[in-house]
Amino acid sequence: MPEFIHLHNHSHYSLLDGAASIDDLVKSAVEQKMPALALTDHGVMFGAVEFYKKAKKAGIKPIMGVEAYIVTKGSRFTKELKQISDGQGRGIYDHIVLLAKNLEGYRNLVKLCTLAHTEGFYYKPRIDSDLLKQHSEGLLALSACAGGVVARPIVEGKLDEA
Repeated sequence: MPEFIHLHNHSHYSLLDGAASIDDLVKSAVEQKMPALALTDHGVMFGAVEFYKKAKKAGIKPIMGVEAYIVTKGSRFTKELKQISDGQGRGIYDHIVLLAKNLEGYRNLVKLCTLAHTEGFYYKPRIDSDLLKQHSEGLLALSACAGGVVARPIVEGKLDEA
C-alpha cells in the first residue's frame, strides 16, 4: 500500500473546530503506519512543541504548519467591518495551509503567527499577501479547505479569481 500522510490536521488547539488531542493524532498516525504527520491548527501554533516531541518519540516525522487566515481584499491592518465585509456579513479572508519545509520555514511560521496576532488581529489572527511574501522562505502552501484561497472563489463562481 502506498504511504499516505495527512497534511491538514486540527487539534484541540483549534478552538471551536478541532477535537483531537495531540496524543490521539500521533496514536492514529502510528496505527495507520504513517511515516509523517502535519499539525495545522487555525491561526495558532500552540501545540507545536508538544506535537514535535510526541511525534518524534513515536517515530513519526512531525511536519509543522498552520492554517492561516489570509486577507484577500485589503490588508491585515484593515479593521472596519464595512471595509472587509462582502455584504453578507462575511469578512474577506480565506484559509491557507502553510507547512514548514525546514528550520527557516518553521521560523517564518512563528513570525507569521506572531504578526497575525499583533498586527492583523481583528476577530481572527490575520496575515496578508505582503506579509506572506516577506516570510515565505522555507514554506509550502496548500489550498486548505472549502474556505480556502482557491476553493472559495470556485464555490462562488469566480473562476478567474481562483
